[in-house]
Parts: sequence; structure tokens; C-alpha cells
Amino acid sequence: MPDILIELFSEEIPARMQTRAAEDLRKLVTDGLVESGLTYAHARSFSTPRRLVLAIEGLTSESPTLREERKGPKIGAPQQAIDGFLRSTGLGMDDLITKEDKKGAFYLAIVEKPGQPAAEILASVLEKTIRNFPWPKSMRWGSGSLRWVRPLHSIIALMVTEAGADIVPLDIDGIRAGNTTRGHRFMAPEPFTVSGFEDYAAKLKRAFVVLDAAERAEAILNETQNQAFALGLELVEDPGLLAEVAGLVEWPVVLVGEIGADFLSLPPEVLQTSMREHQKFFSLKDKSGQIVRFVTVANRETADNGATILAGNQKVLAARLSDAKFFWENDLRVVANVGLSGMAEGLANVTFHNKLGSQKARIDRISALAREIAPLVGASPDLAHEAAEIAKADLQSAMVGEFPELQGTMGVYYAKAAGLPDAVAHACKAHYQPLGPSDDVPTEPVSVAVALADKIDTLTGFWAIDEKPTGSKDPFALRRAALGIIRLVLENNVRLDLASPVIAQLQRNEVARQFSVAANSPNAFATMGGLEEFASRAAIDVNEFEALAADLLAFFHDRLKVYLRDQGIRHDVIDACLAMPGNDDLTLLVARARALQATLETDDGENLIQAYKRANNILTQAEEKDGVEYSFGADPKFAETDEERALFTALDAAGQQIAPAMAREDFATAMAAMAALRAPVDAFFTAVQINTDNEILRRNRLNLFSRIRQICLSVADLGKLDG
Repeated sequence: MPDILIELFSEEIPARMQTRAAEDLRKLVTDGLVESGLTYAHARSFSTPRRLVLAIEGLTSESPTLREERKGPKIGAPQQAIDGFLRSTGLGMDDLITKEDKKGAFYLAIVEKPGQPAAEILASVLEKTIRNFPWPKSMRWGSGSLRWVRPLHSIIALMVTEAGADIVPLDIDGIRAGNTTRGHRFMAPEPFTVSGFEDYAAKLKRAFVVLDAAERAEAILNETQNQAFALGLELVEDPGLLAEVAGLVEWPVVLVGEIGADFLSLPPEVLQTSMREHQKFFSLKDKSGQIVRFVTVANRETADNGATILAGNQKVLAARLSDAKFFWENDLRVVANVGLSGMAEGLANVTFHNKLGSQKARIDRISALAREIAPLVGASPDLAHEAAEIAKADLQSAMVGEFPELQGTMGVYYAKAAGLPDAVAHACKAHYQPLGPSDDVPTEPVSVAVALADKIDTLTGFWAIDEKPTGSKDPFALRRAALGIIRLVLENNVRLDLASPVIAQLQRNEVARQFSVAANSPNAFATMGGLEEFASRAAIDVNEFEALAADLLAFFHDRLKVYLRDQGIRHDVIDACLAMPGNDDLTLLVARARALQATLETDDGENLIQAYKRANNILTQAEEKDGVEYSFGADPKFAETDEERALFTALDAAGQQIAPAMAREDFATAMAAMAALRAPVDAFFTAVQINTDNEILRRNRLNLFSRIRQICLSVADLGKLDG
């Protein structure tokens, strides 16, 4: 079985495209080979700034011979039909055989398609792959029709067997496949030939090219950490930057440079962001967390050990950091003169959404809601309101204008410079969190209040204008906002009935929507004294929003199901708890679900569910048959057996435990008491006949089943459980 080596050698491929391109090459080629009837043992793909490489092991030498039976026209069919069938099969009349089925005799053609050599198949698949490669962006050059991400210079296409390496016949726009490549552009530019993947990888390494991107990244990380340790510093880890830099170099050389003393007073986040975004530099910090050095990764070794490279990088870095320092100092002057509220004034001219008004209008809504939520999370309403009013002020800062990813982070610095309380300052960044499933959840009460208000406003705003997620589309990240609210509530153990703030914010967003529409009509707008007067005149009825609120709560419940399923809570357990009152209190809902799941994981709990369903089915059928509801009147004086009397006693005891436990939201105790019914219920089913001829006894026993149903349903809707 031959092995395959493919290299597509070009000008520099953008780092962000390399990993995907290597995977696309592997998938397109191997899928094409398999579709053509070949199999292989293993395939690996690699990328460097100037090449995509694919190595395939154990490819079959040719595709199998295919034998196909094709049913033709009936015997005696018109000659035109027979001729058409012969043309489609490529056979003559003498090659056909006749067969007969229940519909009569017919012609049958047996078509054999001989196997095709692997080299021919590979050439065809590779040409199709190259000509139709899914680059995000591609270009044409010269007079050819081929499009590639950058000009393609050469192709290696080798089929290696024990007899040697053969070049796969392939020519694309004058680029003929061969067995020659080049090493590092500057350190080993001369061409050399290869005879297989192992030979290729070894010669590349000698030609100063590390083929594997993961190996390049590991080398960069290890050398950076070693040099940092030698200087008594620590690397600020940045996996995304590491992957990108590994795609910029073929022979990584780590160099440590100095940051000018004039810039060391900048916040570390500013230094790191400026160096990462503009220069692709790593940051080294001291024990206090201050960034004091940078790391650049060169693509070559030099006679002066990188001194010239470092000097040039330090010169460019100084210019970049001078800009950052100007932004920082200018922003501090603005804060000193007008405060953060003054900095935020410009947000009145920034549209949040054309149907929901400006960013300033949104901040007003968030501030009002944050004040209402604050007591529920243990925060000061005044501090929560103040934090919400200035939380987005840094969006107007020069620094965030240059580095949008620093929004929130800079707000913390500016708030502290303005002398605001730490709780208010920290909310500037924390209210955006959590940004994803792995992001930290804020815990400071003021930050929690503002974060909840911000996300509730986002959801209610887009619900109010009917911009909900559909399928896989979620352009406003509303699923992420809902998950953020769920995590904020659960991880901070917040008791919050979501319906109330949702309806309140739906109202505020509707006022904003109507005001925005009116503001676009000069005649209507001229009669209004502003948003506050408009809101008082809008006379919006709360009832108008109940349906919207119910729909939004259902969306929360769907996201909660996903969140809890990831934590091992069964979907039917969640449904059983969602059917209970108070399901807009997520903390209460999850506590109930966890307790029910724990109960079901015991033998008593699982068996009781089956007994409950049996009792409920019998009771439901009897009620339908008799046309009455058996919901009261079970009397122990009509009990005939010890098992029957024992069930009465057990139900009394369970009721005495469950009711107070549910009142104090002690679901574990309530469900343990419910599970304890398992034994007396089982004994009752074994010993007692329900449908006796004695109507008094029958009604009494059905009413006893009603007590079982009532007690169990007071804990959760067990009818929604599977099984």
C-alpha cells in the first residue's frame, strides 16, 4: 500500500487561515479518495506560513472493480428503447442476457467498471481540491485562472512504495507536480528534493522549517517561559496570540525587549492590548502584576542575536505606546473636568437600535431596573443606580475607541480616578460578565444588580421589537444573555421572580420604542416635552406585556434546560419542576430539580414514581368511567386490611412532613418523605383489590389514591417523568 505526500507551496498564508486550511486539505482529499473507492489507514495535515502539507499512510493501490446489474426493457420492447439502453450501458446486443420475473421477461445488462490506479484518482482529486479550495479570500495572478490565497509556486505530489517514490501526474495552470521544495526563505532558500514524508520532514528541519504548528507553539512557549524565569518575571498567558504567532514563523526565535520607562505607568491591560493587537508581542509581568518587558518572536536567527530586530521593534512599540499614553492622559483629563457622567453624555447621540433609542436611553432603563433589583441581591439601590449610570461611560473614551476590547476595563480605572466607590467602579467591567460559559460570574452585589439589569434590558428590548433568535441565528447574542442571567441568579443564590422585572423592562422598552418612532416624526415630536413626559402620557397597560413576558420566560426555561442538562439533570426532571408554581424563581426551580433528581437516583424514589403512575392511571380511568372526581373523603374506618390501614397512616405521616417542608422550601426533606411511601404503597397494591363489588370500599380506595396523587403532586408534577 503506497503512502502519499502532498505539499502546496505558496507565498505567505495569513496565520488566521492556516489551521482551517490544513484541515480542509485533509478532508477534501481523503473524502475524494474514499468516494472514488480507495481506503487509507491514517492522514495528517500540517501548515506553515508558506505551505500546506498532507501525509497519507496505507492508501490502497487501486479502486476495486465494480459489477453492476442494470434492468433493461421488456422482451419485445420497441427497438428505440433497446438502443437507448445499450447506449447507456456501453454494451452490444450480444452482451445482454434475459431474465424473467412475475411481470414477464426482460433484458439484463451486467456492467463491469474496472478499478482505477490510485495515482490517477489522486491526480483528479487533488486538481479538483486545489481549483475549488474554500479560502475565505483568494486571488488570481499572472494569466492563469487558478485562484489561491497567495500565489502558488510549486506542488509536491508523491506516491511512495517499497520500490521508490513516483510523482503523481498533475499540471495546474503550468504548475507541474514534482518532488522539490524549499526551506526557510532566508536561512535555506535553495531547493531540494524529497522521497517521502519522513525524508521531507527531516530535510525541512535541517532547512530551518518546523513543520508542525503545535511544535512551533510549544517551542515559543517554552523558550518564552525560560527567558522570563531567568529575568524573575512571568509570562502573561495568551493562547490565542500564541496560536497566531506560531502561524507567522517557520523557525521561531524568541527575543525579549524592554518597554520605555515613560510607558510603565500605563495600566497593564493597555500595555498588553496595544502590544498584542499592533505588534503581536507577548507581555512579561513582575510580581506586582505590572507589565515591564515584551517578547517578540522573530522568524530567523541573526549574527547579532536579534539586536537589530529588537531595536526596530522597540522603536515601533514606542510610537504605538505614545498613542496609548496620549489616549490615557486625555481620558483622565476629561474625567477630572466633567466626571464619568460628563464623559457619558455623548452616548445620547449614539444609537443602540433604531427601534429602541440611544445608548443613553438604554442606560436610563438599566439604571431604573438596577435600583429595583438591588435589594433582592443585597446591594444599595443608590450605588446600583449610580453604577448603572456610568457603567458604559468608557464607550466614549479615546482609549476604548482605539481598543474596543478594553470596554469595561477602562471604566474601572476611570471610575477609581473619579473617586467613586470600589463597588461602583468594579461594576463597569463586571456588568458585562459572564461573557460565555467559562467566564467568571460577578459576585459583588452592585455588579450583580447592574449585570442582571443590563441583560434583562437586552432581552426585553429585542423581545419588544420581535427580534428573537431563530434557529441557529442569534445576531444580538440573546441566548448568551439569557444564560448569563441564569448563571448570575444561580451562582449567587439570588431569589428573584423574573416575571416582575421582565414586565417592568418590557414597559420601559415599549416607551422607548414609541418615543423613538415619534421622534422621527417632527410634528409629533414637537408636541412632546421629552421622554419623561412621553412616558407619563403613553398610558401603557401592564396586561399588554403578559404574553410577551410569558414567551420570554419560556425562552429562559429552554436555556435553563440546556444549562442543567450539561450538569447531569434529566430533561424530564426539569419538565416536572417547570410545571410547578413559582417557576420564574430560577433558584427555587433548580433546588427542586436537584432534590427530585437525587430522589429518583434511589430505589425508593424510582419505584415510588412507578407506583404513583399506576395509582394515577387507575384513578384517572375510574373518574372517566364514573364521571366523578375522587378527590376527598377517604376514611380509615372503611379499611379492611392491615396494608390498607398502614397506607392511611403513612399518608398522614407524609402529609405532616411534606407540607411544612415545602413551606420552608426544604425539598430534600419533602421528597424523602414522599419516597418513604414506596413500601406501604407497594404493600397496598399487593394485598388490596381496588375494583371490589362493594361500592363503598371501591370509592374509599379511589379517594385514597387521590391522596397519593395530591401528596406527590405537591412536590413536583411526577406525571411528566419518563418511564
